Formats: sequence, C-alpha cells, structure tokens
Amino acid sequence: MKASALWPMIIILTLIITACSNNDEASEEVDEEDLEETTEITAFMPEHDEMNFEENSFTKLMEDEYNIDFEFETTSWDGTAANERRQISLASGDYPDVYYLIPWVDQFSPSDLIRYGKQGVLLPLNDLIEEHAPNLQAVLDEDEEFRAMATAPDGNIYGVPQLVECFHCTWGNKMWLNTSWLDELDLETPETHEEFKETLMAFRDEDPNGNGEQDEIPLSGSTMTQKESIIPFLMNGFIYDDLETRLLIEDGKVDFAANKEEWRDGLEYIRSLYDEGLIDPGAFTQNADAYMQLGNEEPNILGAAPAVHIQLFTDNDNQYDFDALAPLEGPNAAYSSYTHPIEQGATFALTNKASSAAQIKSIQVLDYMFTEEGSLRAFFGEEGEGWKKPEEGDVAINEDVEPIYVDIPEGEDETLRNDNWAASAQYYHPVEFRDGIVQVEDIYTEEGFERRLQEATYLYEDQEPEDVFPYWGVWYGEDVQDEIAELETNILDNVDQSAVRFITGDLSLEDDWDDYIAGLESLGVERYVEINQDAYDKYLENVE
Repeated sequence: MKASALWPMIIILTLIITACSNNDEASEEVDEEDLEETTEITAFMPEHDEMNFEENSFTKLMEDEYNIDFEFETTSWDGTAANERRQISLASGDYPDVYYLIPWVDQFSPSDLIRYGKQGVLLPLNDLIEEHAPNLQAVLDEDEEFRAMATAPDGNIYGVPQLVECFHCTWGNKMWLNTSWLDELDLETPETHEEFKETLMAFRDEDPNGNGEQDEIPLSGSTMTQKESIIPFLMNGFIYDDLETRLLIEDGKVDFAANKEEWRDGLEYIRSLYDEGLIDPGAFTQNADAYMQLGNEEPNILGAAPAVHIQLFTDNDNQYDFDALAPLEGPNAAYSSYTHPIEQGATFALTNKASSAAQIKSIQVLDYMFTEEGSLRAFFGEEGEGWKKPEEGDVAINEDVEPIYVDIPEGEDETLRNDNWAASAQYYHPVEFRDGIVQVEDIYTEEGFERRLQEATYLYEDQEPEDVFPYWGVWYGEDVQDEIAELETNILDNVDQSAVRFITGDLSLEDDWDDYIAGLESLGVERYVEINQDAYDKYLENVE
C-alpha cells in the first residue's frame, strides 16, 4: 500500500487514540478552589504581525480576572497558512485546549465540527454554556437563527461562531454608479434595466470624463467574490440570484434557479449589454488588484461597478464620484441578494485536552465577549485609547438609535495598539451594536465611510424574496457531506462558467441552451435539490 493511502488512516487512528486518552481528564469534576488557582490554558489564535498576545493588555485583564496563564500557539492572518497549521495540529494530536479563530482567516467548518465532535476531539459545549456563560446562553435562547447555526444535527454545540451582523455586508452585491457622470450628462438615475442600458450607452458615447477620448468603460466587475460580479445585480430583475447556491424557496419547496426560462432571459439581457460594448470583458476575469487599478485610473474611466463597498475598486478620490444604485425594476422583480452576515462554522472550540477548570475559564472569557463592555474592550481596546463614549450631539450611523461608542482610529505613524484581541474577539457585534457607532455626518469623507455604506444599504434592505434558502444555517448529515460538496462544486462551477460563455457569445442561447440544461441534469441537479430540501426541512424544525 502506498504511503499516501496510509496517511488518512494514520490521521484517523491518531485522533481516535488521542480522543480516548483525554476524555477522562476533560470530564473531571471541578470545585471552587480549583477555579481560584491559576490554570494554564493553551490557546490557538491568529496573531497580527504587530501584536503580541503574551504582552497584550486584554490578555492580562482576562488572566487576572479568571486566574489564567495563557500560552499561545499563533498563526499569521494568512488563511492558507492558518488552515494548514490547524489541520496539522489536529492530525498530529498536538492540538491546544481552546481555539479562538477568525472566520475570514480560518475556522472550523460545519463538517469539521461534526467529524471532530463525533471523534471526541471537540467537546460539546451545551452544559458549559448553560452553567457558566449566561450572556451567551441568553443570545442562544433569543436568537433562533444563531442557535440553529451553532447546533449540530445531534443537538450538540461543538463550537461557537462569531455573531457579527454587518449591515452593509448583508446586501453585499451593490451596484455603484458614477453619479458625477450623470450630472455631467444631465441624466436621471436609472430605475429599470432598459434605463440602465441607456445610461451605459451615454457613458460610452458622450465623453463624460471630458478628456476628449472614448476611453470610458461603462460597466465592469471582478471575480473576487459573487458580490463583485455583475451578474447577480442584473439577474435579480428576472429571477432571484442568492449568490451562493442558486436555490429558491417556493411554498416550502426548494427549487433551482439557473435552469429556468427567467434565468435564460436574464442572460439574454446581459448579453445585449455585452454585444453593445457596455461590459468590460475584464469583469469576468480580473482579480482584486486589477479591479482597483481600473477604478483608480485618472481621469476616472469607470461608469458602474458592483462591490460590497466602494473601496474594493477605488481608494483614491474617484470613490467620491459614485453612489449606490437601487435594485433595478426588471420584467419580473427588483430583488437584492441577501447574505446572512454570520458565517456558519465555529471560531471558538474546546478540545478534550482542556482540563475542567480550563473549560470553565475559557467559556467565561468567551462569555465576557458576549457583553457590550466585553465587546468594546476585547475588540477596540482600552477606553480612551481605542474607543470612547459618545458626547452630546454625536450621531450614530443609524440615526434612529442612540450612539454607543466612538472608534478612535490609529494614526498613520502609530504602531498597532497591543490592547485588544482584534478580530479574534469579535464575538458579539449584533446589528444594534454596529448601528451605534458614531461617525461624522459628511459621508463623502474617510471619517464618514461607515455611514456612507449604511445609507447605501438602505436601498437594498429587505428587497429579497419573502423566503430564501438559508444556506448559512443548514447542516448536512455526515452521510451526504461528501456527496453534497461534490454536487455543489460541479453544478455551480458549470452555472458560473456557462453564464459567462452565454454572455460573451462563446455559447448561443438559441442553439446551446438545451445542452446546458441536459448538462445540469447529468451533473445531478435533481439530487442537489433533494439533499437541500431535506436539509431545509430539518433547519425549519430547529428554528421553530
């Protein structure tokens, strides 16, 4: 047998042996005297280059408060390296007591949680939370969506995700339109797909940047994520595009969007823009750097661009030429794509290496971060240094709520403050907390950037269908995880690649559509829907 074939078996055996050898220690009883003594805890965390968790003032605060001596195993904020380090530690059996991770760097996936939970490597947290984490327990009791995301199919919570309800991320596929060009050409803001096409044609033909050259690019995008793709924003006037699964919910039934006639009609409209030279071919190929370079050209040559926020494609003064464009009224709808702000998986997890005292104290540290005081101290740092209380006259970015805090940014020449755990501690930032940040009222300044995103997102808020597929909260049984992963990859890659080929003319909607539909069927689209219907039904049981 080849060594490569033996390696997965070795990993599994190592995990099983390690799990069995540590279960007794993890289940030991603990009394108050144990908690009063100093407990050593090894913690696995991503660490910024300019931070030092050992000397960090928030670390010191938690150590003093809960009688802890932290020993940190750190990685960089590079996602690939962090994931590899975590996987190696688990495979070797040399893993820590506790993980405090960052979702956009690396975290436990739902399948990780089921696998390592079943093996006994990750501990179920239900009882610990109920007994020692009242703030977290209150959130789980009150927020059924968050509870469903955190609870595995067997009823156990093997890890806790960060609750960060980023409002402007929730409707992330925003179209930013060059309104300075609208003013220059004396045009009205387009409200329909046909008006949008007419606007792009004017951008192409009438030299809105005034340099005497026909160098304007009416519409571009990027392949960074689906939120920077031109397709969902335009498709949402024909049929709902959820960015992630291409699934629909109709009367409780899961269906697939990308094989419908409405999807074909949407592609036909986008192709008409491409045929007119209104879409930059780079929209289907360019990465983040190329997108930024395009948006920063001087004079400005870009007419419209999709992105979560504007500084993904321009970070010079060109950014002040753009404003968000509301969803366009298409022949069937004017939807916006909804993305749940919380990413399923877990950033906090306890292993069977943790003593009973370490388990309790680790969950107490987490619970502190599920308070407003803890959120401010753990993420922003010391009061007066990283944040301050609002003053009379301060206005929150959501003007309907009372202001909660003022972020104090670091100066250009200031080194990173070593007084917080940064994104590793961003556990409880509900929308009410984020709405309460104070910023200047001039949105066309760097200091008013968050307010600008807030106001832009109001145009998209609640414009999705009444029922959408909750891909952020469904769990797949262990028996179908490999199958659904393969189906999802093959089907969605085919949808994305075929969409571009239809738009650019490499495929014909007249001659090749039926072959495209047959290809989806051969890839198992019916089975894809079937598995997701089962997952959706179980999800509904968890949130009711």
